[in-house]
Amino acid sequence: MKKSINYWAFPGGGDGSKSITEFLREAKAAGFEAVELCCGESGALNLDSDRAAVRSIVAEADKIGIEIAGIAMGLLWKYPLTSGDDAARERAKEVIRTGLQIAAWAGTDALLVVPGVVASPLGSETVQYDVAYQRALEAMKELAPAAEKLHVHIALENVWNGFLLSPIEMAEFVDRAESDYIGVYFDVGNVLNTGLPEHWIRILGDRIRRVHLKDFKVSVGNLGGFVDLLSGDVNWPEVMKALREIGYDGPLTAEVFPYKHHPEVLIKNTSTAMDAIMGRT
Repeated sequence: MKKSINYWAFPGGGDGSKSITEFLREAKAAGFEAVELCCGESGALNLDSDRAAVRSIVAEADKIGIEIAGIAMGLLWKYPLTSGDDAARERAKEVIRTGLQIAAWAGTDALLVVPGVVASPLGSETVQYDVAYQRALEAMKELAPAAEKLHVHIALENVWNGFLLSPIEMAEFVDRAESDYIGVYFDVGNVLNTGLPEHWIRILGDRIRRVHLKDFKVSVGNLGGFVDLLSGDVNWPEVMKALREIGYDGPLTAEVFPYKHHPEVLIKNTSTAMDAIMGRT
């Protein structure tokens, strides 16, 4: 398993203003072996980035000596695959098709996808659960051929979307999509409010394509409960044991967000915490 970090962890990552070259260099200097790039509607890597632009990022990463672990997108909160708005659903599918192509150009085989939204703590359209399920499943079956052609996995993340709320349901949903290129982007911290990540890992098994590391304090119970790695209630020894049991050998990507002051400390703290979690200390 390689130690990876998400672009959003760095100041300017959220709005795409952070130089990707600087991001790659700073991640490498902090001891990370891989990075997750993030694609938006604007910014350093965006939906209009062409093959040459993406390949230049790959060349820079190769020069620096760091791998690209995957591509993340936050746009599927704005354009949910489950929306009651036909145009929003079509836009979501366009976004995913573009993201798959960008991932292929970047030489990685995973695109993070939010599978849909029933309800969000951030506030959004509310969609009846069974309707959301059917829309999301239809979208996966429609998008699977593009993923298969490009050899890039659509990795569905468990997020606070009021949808696919148990590992059994998530596993069943993936199986019903009937494609080896539809899998799971498992986020450790996101499930702690309602379950145990080690249970999810063992149940999802080889459906897991990528893993996000976050920590969470159950006693807080809302978005304010996300804390630095090793500061929350995740049972990291059990999580790592479960990942090894299922044979997961992909990247572990820290999805953390910058401190208001001295944000560079977060990167160092995260790298040190991941070394401990991964048994490298």
